[in-house]
Amino acid sequence: MERKEVDCRGLTCPHPVMETEKVLRKLGKGIVVTIVDNPTARDNVRRLARNIGCDISIEKKGDDYYLTIIKP
Repeated sequence: MERKEVDCRGLTCPHPVMETEKVLRKLGKGIVVTIVDNPTARDNVRRLARNIGCDISIEKKGDDYYLTIIKP
């Protein structure tokens, strides 16, 4: 299973959503870990993942959120 990381720390919306969507579109099956540093980006990326039928888990590490998106 392929794994990609998208570091969006310091970016404001809609950029984290756009960057995550771009990687998910290119990925067949696999895992995308998106890193964001604000609650708005966290919520918007979570919404994107759910809307396209992916499973998602979120882990807070310090000031950052790690969103692990599993694309079936």
